[in-house]
Amino acid sequence: MGAYDELGGLVPTKRTLQVIQHQSQLSRDIEEPSSKRVRPLGRVTSLANLISPVKNGAVRRFGHTIQSISFRGESKSPAPKPCSKSAAPTPPKRRNSTLWSESQDWSQTAPLSSREIKRQEAIYELTRGEQDLIEDLHLARKAYHDPMLKLSIMSQEELTHIFGDLDAYIPLHEDLLAQLAKATGPDGTVKEIGQIVIGWLPRLRAYRDYCSNQLAAKALLDQRKQDRRVQDFLQRCLESPFSRKLDLWSFLDVPRSRLVKYPLLLREVLRHTPAQHPDTSLLQTAISIIQDVLSDINMRQGESECQYYTEKLEFLHESQRDPRIQASKNLLCHGELRNKSGTKLHVFLFTEVLVLTRPVTRTDRQVYQVYRQPIPVQDLQLEDLQDGDVRMGGSFRGAFSTVERTKNIFRIRFADGSRSRSHTLQGNDVFHKQQWLNCLRSAIAEQRQALDTLCKPAELPIEPDENSPRNVSELPSSPSPQKSRRSRRSLCSMGKRKETML
Repeated sequence: MGAYDELGGLVPTKRTLQVIQHQSQLSRDIEEPSSKRVRPLGRVTSLANLISPVKNGAVRRFGHTIQSISFRGESKSPAPKPCSKSAAPTPPKRRNSTLWSESQDWSQTAPLSSREIKRQEAIYELTRGEQDLIEDLHLARKAYHDPMLKLSIMSQEELTHIFGDLDAYIPLHEDLLAQLAKATGPDGTVKEIGQIVIGWLPRLRAYRDYCSNQLAAKALLDQRKQDRRVQDFLQRCLESPFSRKLDLWSFLDVPRSRLVKYPLLLREVLRHTPAQHPDTSLLQTAISIIQDVLSDINMRQGESECQYYTEKLEFLHESQRDPRIQASKNLLCHGELRNKSGTKLHVFLFTEVLVLTRPVTRTDRQVYQVYRQPIPVQDLQLEDLQDGDVRMGGSFRGAFSTVERTKNIFRIRFADGSRSRSHTLQGNDVFHKQQWLNCLRSAIAEQRQALDTLCKPAELPIEPDENSPRNVSELPSSPSPQKSRRSRRSLCSMGKRKETML
């Protein structure tokens, strides 16, 4: 049995039956409506109900785009139900960004110059910042500290170590707000603030202990985040509207970030203050006060940071225990670099010694294992290398690779070259390398200056007595200046090295 196609050719029977069945199926699909039940798309209110939540809002926008697409045959399905309020994500809470000029009733305010309006805007920004700071401090206590303590997510000791005495600083900022509100006139303008800030700014020294503890607090918080309960609680808070998409540390770091803004805010007020205004000289004094306060806080914070990392150093040999490390009070800079073989090193530059370490973990505690011999800064020789001067990488294949030149490298060594081999280090980029070079050069210059001051002989005044000669020609001959310089150079030759910069 056979069949013929449209051109009269013979077609196999099996193929003919398949074609006929396929055409019949297509005709039935066209003539008869589908009886298959299709789930209406409108019932899926959001893709967020089908997949795990994420931090950004891309999923929510993608879900809305999918719901807006129409499909053929959807008109016969029931109309989609309106989305309930509980299904829609709650938008994050936003700060009030109203300007001072927008909050004024200009019908009851005397006309002000453009410069005076800008001055009032700067004062209003100072006031609004204090209100936001107080709100964040209250939020850190009520939304994070108290719930974690009540649910036993963290112990009281851990929370005290992380949060510090945040409650003690709230009255400090409330007092400034009260003084500014008292100085505000009926028309909403503040005439003078110089005397207020001069009396209030020295009280910010209370933040010395809080800022000096931040490094240890951040380390403890990161360690506790490994706990599943802590991680889940913080993630839920991050997704809540009150957090404004900020994590816990953002709230704990608010006081420090606020401190560094005070000089900028006061300079902005001073910039729009007339020269003959009483606040001009007072604001200049206030800026000097806050700079001294910040310098004091930075010094305490630097000492605390230095002590924190010093206690985390792990020495493999007793010869590596340089007394300069324990005596250091300031950590000039530290960070990650790579050595010639590609190993990640964490380098610490203290005031008088450079320490190369390798980060290791000891029972969930990170320590820094001292790598090679620490180099005293006074014996340090620095060499800036050009890109491609040294081949990095310890693999056999890398030794013969010429695809890309090695970049952002420099070399450090003992100046005498006999106590240890040199170290070729690589930064992440040009900026990172330049930061290290600047910091190392500055430390070397300071050590040279200190050594010159130490080696410089003291010149005591000579008081003539009755038996001393009156005439200058009668004085004993002094050594020549050239001979004096040679003797001084011989005394100070130890530790004075030449820095090589290419």
